[in-house]
Amino acid sequence: MSVLPRLRAFFAVTTPAVWVLLALALGAAGLIAGRSRARATGMSHWLFAKGHVPAYAPIFERWNAEQPTPATQVESLLIDGPALERRMLSGFMSGTPVADLVETERSMACRAFTGPLEDVGFVDLTDRLKAEGLMDKINGPSFAPWTSRGRIFGLPHDVHPVMLVYRADLVEAAGIDLSKVETWAEFFATMQPLMADGDGDGRPDRYLLNFWPNNRDLMELLLLQAGGGLFDADEHVAIATERNAFVLANLATWCGGPRRIAVDAPDFTATGNTLRLRGVVVAALMPDWLAGVWKLDMPELAGKLRLMPLPAWEKGGRRTSVVGGTMLGISKTSKNIESSWALVKRLYLDPEVHAAFFLRTTIIPPFKSSWTHPVFSAPDPFFGGQPSGQLYISQAGNVPTRPASPYNLPALLRVNEVLIELADRASRENIADPAVLLPKARERLAEAQSRVEKMINRNVFLHPEAPAR
Repeated sequence: MSVLPRLRAFFAVTTPAVWVLLALALGAAGLIAGRSRARATGMSHWLFAKGHVPAYAPIFERWNAEQPTPATQVESLLIDGPALERRMLSGFMSGTPVADLVETERSMACRAFTGPLEDVGFVDLTDRLKAEGLMDKINGPSFAPWTSRGRIFGLPHDVHPVMLVYRADLVEAAGIDLSKVETWAEFFATMQPLMADGDGDGRPDRYLLNFWPNNRDLMELLLLQAGGGLFDADEHVAIATERNAFVLANLATWCGGPRRIAVDAPDFTATGNTLRLRGVVVAALMPDWLAGVWKLDMPELAGKLRLMPLPAWEKGGRRTSVVGGTMLGISKTSKNIESSWALVKRLYLDPEVHAAFFLRTTIIPPFKSSWTHPVFSAPDPFFGGQPSGQLYISQAGNVPTRPASPYNLPALLRVNEVLIELADRASRENIADPAVLLPKARERLAEAQSRVEKMINRNVFLHPEAPAR
């Protein structure tokens, strides 16, 4: 049967709607094929953060106009975080090409460090950074999340120091002076008058801090501030430490028992924002990126807030911490590694880009030369005229380092289970003294450490002597 009769038979049994769908499918296939061919001749850039798109767009436009050949022009693609992680890891593990440039978050990037160093899918930037003098020009602790076994695989986008934000209108109305507060114990004691039960319902009208046991990120933030954490500098498991037990026992009494001072007001939720707007939450742990989120979500708080360094766990202790982070790396499959490196520096080392980005997000850069830009010293009306940029920059060098273990999330989950159990016991048994919880904290952390170590030891790529299971 010839082609023409076949086509006549096909159209005789189909409807016009099918013809339209067929035409659309063929057109889409042609468009995709054309885009694929165009992309294959140039460079590609993947990112997950929608807020970064407008900052990068003019840079990409200028870059592409400067290129002598389409081979070094770049196309940027915004991809949902989990999808980007899957594409990146599947490409790295199979050896198939991914984007030339991949911008990724801490929890995604560290998973690329699971195997031997030679199998990491990102280009090792360590020698380039040293040769170009960038190690001294970029905030030192900001390299840590992108460093595995002494090698650096990404340029840091940010620092993300954490400060304490509080409702200055409520504090000043109560006649409270926070200028001499240095520790968490002093902060809670000084702020105690704000927890009065003015309406007689048997509960405080306000709580001093936004924190809850199931908030893993804030738990890790406070562990790091105190000098604890999940892994040591050599990426060995360091869960079962006395410092971690001390911090978890204290956090449990913050959330349960007669010494409770915390409330659950989740960020990025209408419920949490309502509690903040009503003044039920007096203070919160605020990384620089969260300051930008509050400005967008709760402009009603403008002028009512102030920033201060985190209270330390002991006098003379660390007054900041860190949470989150983004890097830009170059994939080993890139055919334009030198051009990719030049573009990485164009995106991440331009003071004017940093200044514009800060105005939109309140995120400070790790590039020290940018810190003197006037925008970072300008009064910030949202924080009552405080220079929020310089306040965050003053803590940049003090942020704790975070080893880039690919097992950070499993370890964090195990430790968070311990905190939830301790907080539940503090509430159930009305425990006020953290010392009462210390024995159980030590016991459960030892169990958590054992579980995580067993998981790591099964990795035959890191431990060739381990039995395959």
